[in-house]
Formats: sequence, structure tokens, C-alpha cells
Amino acid sequence: MPNINAIISTISKIHSGANKMIVSELKNHDLEGLAPSHGDILILLYEKEEGIAMNQISLKIGKDKSTVTALINKLERLELLEKFKNEKDSRSTLVRLTKKGLDTKPIVMDKISKKLLQRAYSNFSEKEKKELCMLLEKMKENF
Repeated sequence: MPNINAIISTISKIHSGANKMIVSELKNHDLEGLAPSHGDILILLYEKEEGIAMNQISLKIGKDKSTVTALINKLERLELLEKFKNEKDSRSTLVRLTKKGLDTKPIVMDKISKKLLQRAYSNFSEKEKKELCMLLEKMKENF
């Protein structure tokens, strides 16, 4: 019988295990400069190849601006993205992936993300996957 009072601890252990797997996979694919914390930004930029404002990244991934700035600066040092001024609003800085950054997409999306999801959902039915996601979203809203 699962301990229903240990749910936060369980979620934390899942998060830790997933991060360890991601770090290992990044290393296996020669992407050691990347960290799991870059994932949300990369996935967003894969979808918005034309670029997106840094403040929009902050809103969409739910991290504060200073954290996003630090993550973006690291990705820029790795030459995976570039910053440029928004022509429509000079106060806004946009970011977009470089060719090198775009070249990570098949590895991050098709290899690492798929492997992570396969491991996470091993032995789950489609109904169980949907129910789990629904319940976790409901719990997230409580915070």
C-alpha cells in the first residue's frame, strides 16, 4: 500500500531520477554543457525558431527573469542561441537558436525525450497515463 502522505517525496525522487538520466544521456550524446534546466527553453525555442522575447520565455516556462537570464547566458556561451534586439520594441531582447542549437533538436527531442518518456511510462496503459497527468495537473494547481 503506497504512503499517500509521501507524495511530495515521491515526486522529488522521480524528478531526481529523471534529471540523472537526462545528464547521463546528454553526456552520451556529447552535450555535456547542457543541463536538464535548459530543457524547457530549448523545447520552446525548437517551436519558435524565429525567436521569442526573454520575458515571454520566463512566463511560458514559469521561472523568474533572473533564472531565465542565467540559463540563456549559458546557452549563448555554448553557442546554441543568440540574442538580438526586437525591431518592434527596442526594450525587448529576443533569442533564437543558432544552427548549432537547431542541430540539438533531433538528439534532445527524438532520442533523450523519447527515452525519458518511455522509462517514465513503462508498464502504464494509455488510460493510466492520461489519469496520472490529469491528477498531477490538479495537484499543481493547488500550489
